Amino acid sequence: MNRALSNPLAQWGFAIIATILVLAALAPWIAPYDPDAIDVKSILLAPSTTHWMGTDGLGRDVFSRMLFGARISLLVGFVAVGIATFIGVILGAISGFYRGWIDVVIMRLVDIMLSIPTFFLILAVIAFLTPSIWNIMIVIGLTSWMGVTRLVRAEFLSLREREYVLAAETLGARNFRLIFRHLLPNSLTPIIVSTVLGIASAVLVESSLSFLGLGVQPPQASWGNILTDGKEYIQFAWWLSAFPGMAILITVLGYNLLGEGLRDALDPRTKS
Repeated sequence: MNRALSNPLAQWGFAIIATILVLAALAPWIAPYDPDAIDVKSILLAPSTTHWMGTDGLGRDVFSRMLFGARISLLVGFVAVGIATFIGVILGAISGFYRGWIDVVIMRLVDIMLSIPTFFLILAVIAFLTPSIWNIMIVIGLTSWMGVTRLVRAEFLSLREREYVLAAETLGARNFRLIFRHLLPNSLTPIIVSTVLGIASAVLVESSLSFLGLGVQPPQASWGNILTDGKEYIQFAWWLSAFPGMAILITVLGYNLLGEGLRDALDPRTKS
């Protein structure tokens, strides 16, 4: 922890993500207006002291919608990556530990999933479902586990032949203990880094789906559908595209910095 907190990349990433999380958590108290309140007298107002980020085509306060949209985008990122990580760790552990035909079957399944462009696979699945935040989280999670599976499998294949694992096996340790007591704890570093970086990808996917109208549905605010509203007025209402775009950029940048910082800090090859 001390090494991670002293890493400049991790510090910047943590500061960015912590700030966004605090703003999202306090959105009901910080937001100056109801994010869904329509005000026909305040349509497309430019940023000012009254509306810090202007208003949209229905007179809704963009700053308030940005705060509530952060909650949706981050929730999708956390839950979707949680699902993907859980599936990936289980399949990767089974594949790397038991090897043989089990490994072959799981890896061929991974190859089949990777042969299909992930975003188009998500679009195809979403087309048959009712667009909702829960469907988005589940679909992103169920289509994003392959990288974690391959990562965990590689770690298990490497650790499986270590002396302490062979010693534990010789002493009669059961498979369950070998996996969860000896192998999985020593594989956590790449899993943690992959999870942090995966959240950034999930935020981008959710924003893209919402931008296309297949994600979070209005009037519920998300950064993606705020961008969708902005494309109709982009020539004279720049703030509707600039602010949500910057929010997505900063959030993804924060997670990438945090992930890279953790990778540098937790890599045993860099320890003195």
